[in-house]
Amino acid sequence: MKNQELLDLYSDYLISAFGATTATGLSQLLDGDVSHDQITRFLAGAARTSADLWHIAKPAVRKVQSEKAAIIIDDSIAEKPFTDENDIVCWHYDHSKQCQVKGINFMTALYHSQDVSLPVGFTLVAKTEVYFDKAGKAQRRSRVGKNESYRAMLAQAVTNQIPFQYVLNDSWYSSAENMRFVKETLHKDFVMPLKANRKIALSLADKLAGNYVRVDALDIEPNTVREIYLESVAFPLLFMKQVFVNEDESTGIQYLVTSDLTLTAAGITTLYRTRWHVEPYHKSLKQNASLAKSPTQTVRTQTNHFFAALCGYIKLERLKVATKQNHFAMKRKLYLRAHQVAFDALRQLAPIPFAA
Repeated sequence: MKNQELLDLYSDYLISAFGATTATGLSQLLDGDVSHDQITRFLAGAARTSADLWHIAKPAVRKVQSEKAAIIIDDSIAEKPFTDENDIVCWHYDHSKQCQVKGINFMTALYHSQDVSLPVGFTLVAKTEVYFDKAGKAQRRSRVGKNESYRAMLAQAVTNQIPFQYVLNDSWYSSAENMRFVKETLHKDFVMPLKANRKIALSLADKLAGNYVRVDALDIEPNTVREIYLESVAFPLLFMKQVFVNEDESTGIQYLVTSDLTLTAAGITTLYRTRWHVEPYHKSLKQNASLAKSPTQTVRTQTNHFFAALCGYIKLERLKVATKQNHFAMKRKLYLRAHQVAFDALRQLAPIPFAA
């Protein structure tokens, strides 16, 4: 059986599974038509890359692509607390939990157009370099920074002739270098948040004179825009402050900037809200495509399992368009159907009923 056919079978298995996903499990599911060894060799084959992902995603992208589309760059961690540590399964700082967690840290370039979200590039953070901290403890680090990967994935999207206008990301990627790259190198626009301690100039004259103020010290009405300048960014930006109420009823503030000087406050807000689509992507990839449910042990098998999970997500997104149901609704239908089959199989065993 060809690798592409095995990828198709394996990604279907990841979507339909409700527990651990193993080579033995898939072979048994197929009544031995595909052997355990075939699946193991498939996972241990050449590591799949972003180029391979684009080959899979391209037909779906071409159906929904738009010049006004956005690419969302974000990263997440697939936790693997019981897996032996290696270059990609290692310790990473999780900003949502504010602690170190063990797992696979991955970055995605997520293309969003016409209410469809498709991964068109990925990077697995590989901490291949060992160093010793001040306490003399061995630590791991990557030779390639996340911001380098950010720029590489966007450049590849342009090379792949994926049409888009905006780049969206969180404050981790809101560096001056990334802003210059998006606007001046790629000739695209961005909407990015700024951290509260970032310094801005309120006019070109202030910038030239080196007069900068912290964004959280700026007296500006919420949901209004004004033109500002950042250090190391030559072109002007539009700046706005958002005030919102959190679930715990506390008040939150977010500072947004965009390179598109034609946008209104409402336009900036609407565009940046699009970034939210990366959250259900991460959730569905982990829960509906069995991302963290494989006992694979090597970098290569873990990489190829991750790649197959991405393919599973793309299948789910295509099914979402066809059925008008979200990923979780479809997964619930699969679970109910599996439960019904198991129930019918049990009844066919003619169990002894309770005595009257």
